[in-house]
Amino acid sequence: MIAVQPQVRRAVAQDYRRISNLVVHEAKTHRHLDWRPALEWLGDLNFWALEDCGAIAAVLACPEDPRDMAWIRLFSYREPLSGPETWSALWSFARADISNANPRAVVASIVMEPWFHSLLSASGFGLLCNIIMLELRLKETLPAMRAGKVGIRPMRDADMDEVARMDREAFGEFWHYSVDALQRARSQSSYAAVAEDGNGLVGYQLSTGNSFGAHLARLGVRREARGRGVGTALIRDLIQNLRPGRLSVNTQEDNVASLNLYRNFGFIRTGESRPVMLYQPGGG
Repeated sequence: MIAVQPQVRRAVAQDYRRISNLVVHEAKTHRHLDWRPALEWLGDLNFWALEDCGAIAAVLACPEDPRDMAWIRLFSYREPLSGPETWSALWSFARADISNANPRAVVASIVMEPWFHSLLSASGFGLLCNIIMLELRLKETLPAMRAGKVGIRPMRDADMDEVARMDREAFGEFWHYSVDALQRARSQSSYAAVAEDGNGLVGYQLSTGNSFGAHLARLGVRREARGRGVGTALIRDLIQNLRPGRLSVNTQEDNVASLNLYRNFGFIRTGESRPVMLYQPGGG
């Protein structure tokens, strides 16, 4: 009898149950920190399955959202399969598909585990930066700020298009969220607010709650409003709306402006760090 070799193909909606079982029951799984569950991407062109003897043995998903940014949202494989061999089979297929569909697309990952870092490094991914976590212990509310030229209010549905424009301006092509991602972030937030002056919106923040306190998930300020205390006002407003506990935030290790802003409030590094790995067109 001739042995049947594993085959890579695009995953489809009908694979949902089998992929769900794989991800739930297998230990070797990388998940992106995302507002959207990974299996909701089924049906996207950039979602592949490795089929072995009629069973789905591994999956890889890196859909573009926003356009040209293909974050690796899911990689999972069934042990005792070889991680390097399984990744190589899926990545070779995925790399060709992505390049053919959109030569401008870059593939990136926020790496959570050393084993996945090793796979990416061996496939030509390079280190872009490190994301670090900072934390503030909320013991008591801050004194109220004097009224200024910037007002803070809860984010509304009607703000979302403008928030998306601010997000792209604040974070650039690599880090910005799509409108869909921002809407999902707002729907999952425990507190979302915007800053505005006489000319309109100048900043925003989105925060989530957890058992320890809260996490500042997103903070953006319009370029021309920087240096006017907008970020400070948004953080102070957030703290005023939180109960005592911990407030955490992530930022790039080399983002001096953000680090200075958070340190001014007393945030300190927790010691946690996550590398961001990047594969660009024409890479190895």
